[in-house]
Amino acid sequence: MSQAGEFGGGGTPLPSLETLTGDAGGAVSSDAAFNINVVGGSDVTTVGDPLTNTITINVSGGYTGTGQTIGAVDADLITVPLGAVPAVYELSVRIAGLEGTTPAGAGYRVNAAARTTGAAGTLIGLNATDSFEEVALNGCLATVVVVGNDAIVRVTGVAGLTVDWSAELNSIVQT
Repeated sequence: MSQAGEFGGGGTPLPSLETLTGDAGGAVSSDAAFNINVVGGSDVTTVGDPLTNTITINVSGGYTGTGQTIGAVDADLITVPLGAVPAVYELSVRIAGLEGTTPAGAGYRVNAAARTTGAAGTLIGLNATDSFEEVALNGCLATVVVVGNDAIVRVTGVAGLTVDWSAELNSIVQT
C-alpha cells in the first residue's frame, strides 16, 4: 500500500490515508480503521491473498478464447455449455482478429440468444453482428451457433491468410 500523505497545518497531523491503486485509478480509505472494502456482486467475486497483498476480482458468466484460421476455414473460439435445466441465454461477444503479415485487422460484436430444454439447445432468431474489417479481411465471419447443447463462438478466416483470433463472451441466463 502506498501512503496518500498527511494533513494538518501546524497542529497534530492527521493519520495517513491508505491508497489502493488498481489498473485505473485508486480508492482512498477515510474510515477510522483505514479499511478499504472490495465488494463483489451477483456475478463478481473477490479473493484476497495476504501473502502477496493481492486481491483477485473474478467475473462469472464470462468466457474468453483464442484460435487461428489458416485460409477460409472455421475456428471455434469459445464453447458455452447450455446446462441441464431449461433456460434462455443472452450472449454478447466481442471478437478481434489480426493478420500479422499485411497487417490487417477485424473486429466484431455479436449478440445472440439460445434456449435449451436441458438436453438440446436451439438458436433463437438470427445473430445481430456489427462488423469492422480492413479490406484484406473482407469475407471473414464471426457468429454464434448452437450444436447439441452448446453455444459456440465461431469465426471463419479468408483464403490465403493466417488470422489470429481472440474472443470474450458475457452472458445472462434465465432459468
